[in-house]
Amino acid sequence: MITQAFVLAAGLGMRLRPLTDELPKPLVPIFQKPLITFAVDHLIATGIQRFVINTHRLPHLFERQFAEKNYRGRPLDLVNEPELLETGGGIKNVERFLREGDFLTYSGDILTDVPLFSLIEEHFRAGNDVTLALRETGFKPSIAFREGRIVDIGERFGIAGDYDFANIAVWGRKIFQRIPQRKISFIPVLLDWIKEGGKIGGIVLNEGKWLNIGSSAQYVEAHRMISSENWSPDFIHDADWAARIAKSATIDTSAQLRGLTVVGANCYIGAGAILRDTIVWPGAQIASLSELQGCIVRTRQRAAGILQNAIV
Repeated sequence: MITQAFVLAAGLGMRLRPLTDELPKPLVPIFQKPLITFAVDHLIATGIQRFVINTHRLPHLFERQFAEKNYRGRPLDLVNEPELLETGGGIKNVERFLREGDFLTYSGDILTDVPLFSLIEEHFRAGNDVTLALRETGFKPSIAFREGRIVDIGERFGIAGDYDFANIAVWGRKIFQRIPQRKISFIPVLLDWIKEGGKIGGIVLNEGKWLNIGSSAQYVEAHRMISSENWSPDFIHDADWAARIAKSATIDTSAQLRGLTVVGANCYIGAGAILRDTIVWPGAQIASLSELQGCIVRTRQRAAGILQNAIV
């Protein structure tokens, strides 16, 4: 049983710009739900009762999202990194917030329903120090996996990779003894541990969906997948999260919403506006008689005129 998790949310979101210029990637809305909350819901369904989330850019927006310092009744600590510490340094930096026992790490900017129970079971069955979730992601495979063990990462030891890291892992507390108190990736830490005989294991989780949204096109495609496949994992408890139109949106009766158009909370769509395949984030406004096709209108922005494939 694992009851605590560290959700990594301190990245810069460079690949998703300009969507992330004024909103951290983990807080980008997927239909009516912030991306990071999928991760937290997934972890709760696996038995996690306490959370630590690291932040960097725009930390006040995370504080607003988790203003009660809990999520669905589970305590949640936000730990800001004024200077980015990377994955290893980030883990070391939250040591004081994680109690005794093993813990999960989960990237706050992926969208997935992989079976986490399988990962946890493998970790304890094999008696691993660390267990990585592995997957065929479509990216270049970087992790060499042989007979239940990670034997190389990035071909440091000359062994070709079989799988990619799925950005979820289970860690024993010995990891804190091995990470220095500075900016560092966990990859060289694990490589040194492998060389010294550490039990660094893995499990292949090719089941379910796994999306790493790295561009505006992939962001829109995630919405298409959810809509066309009616994707709604059992771990999500927000009944209206995939609604095309938020209940608090104001839409003039003469406006037309066509195709895969999503309208967020507290939006205003003016008279005679036509929106096709357009995603409107919370608080945005669409002027009367505007025509938008294939656009993304960011939070509290105003769109007017005839726009196609634009990010406002």
